[in-house]
Amino acid sequence: MNCIVFKISDNLKGKLSKFYEPFKLEKHPPYSIFQAKNFDVTITLYESGKVMFQGIGADIEASVWIDAEKRLNGKIIDTNNKKEKKEDKKEESFFLNSSTIGSDETGCGDVFGPVVVAATYVTKENIEYLRDLGVKDSKAINDDKIREIAPEIIKNIPYSCLTLNNQTYNSNYQDINMVKLKCILHNKVLCSLIEKYAPEYTHCVVDQFVNERKYYEYLQDVPKKVTNISFYTKGESKCMAVAAASIIARYIFLIEMEKLEKEYGYVLPKGAGQTVDEQLEKISKEKGKDYLNNFAKMNFKNITKI
Repeated sequence: MNCIVFKISDNLKGKLSKFYEPFKLEKHPPYSIFQAKNFDVTITLYESGKVMFQGIGADIEASVWIDAEKRLNGKIIDTNNKKEKKEDKKEESFFLNSSTIGSDETGCGDVFGPVVVAATYVTKENIEYLRDLGVKDSKAINDDKIREIAPEIIKNIPYSCLTLNNQTYNSNYQDINMVKLKCILHNKVLCSLIEKYAPEYTHCVVDQFVNERKYYEYLQDVPKKVTNISFYTKGESKCMAVAAASIIARYIFLIEMEKLEKEYGYVLPKGAGQTVDEQLEKISKEKGKDYLNNFAKMNFKNITKI
């Protein structure tokens, strides 16, 4: 049985409790606030702030909240509950003055829309250009700014991008959890970038979403992979290649969302909150639940609870 435990931030406790309200059990363990059973996963929130996901689909269930921690709090959850190694400050600053490749992803915490992963190659000569352009983590700048600067990055910086549409995602999620999916996609864009541009880089940096051992474990059956990766929390603040990749990924995601809204005639809110739930309910009533397969990730609990 899969079991994932981590301490959830205070600003997410209320959201967690409200989300699982329809699935709460009458009895719950000592020192716990509640326990819920959502299909094949049992969720327990303890007074200490720790939340535990148990069951076959624990990885997928927990990934929604792990991604929320990253997006809202900049907090990286180690699913193996191992303490992060202290990062070498000298090496971190070195990334900002070296030629690097790096990758980042977006869309994993959004019910609507695809998963987009991008990688870029930034030479040390291009770092100042990107700084002047205003490049930083895509989560730290608004969508209008991303639409403004992303085309300039795409025009001048070598990059690789992979978009996993909703139909493909929905046909594969039963065989693969979200963390493994991200590992595979990051590896693909990095391999593609290296094959296309043969970059002369000193480091490869990935914005950390899983610990190093688990990352390579998920890729053990992949014949071609990039190794010697440096994994860092808030990698976009330490490596310009990751920051540029995060902006490109977000830009492509926004474009794809606009296409989906135009094609299917519905406003598709971002994230996985109440506005998303309300729109899911509306679309399901008008078109049927199966219609959501065109533009939503069908394994999200926002959908399975309808």
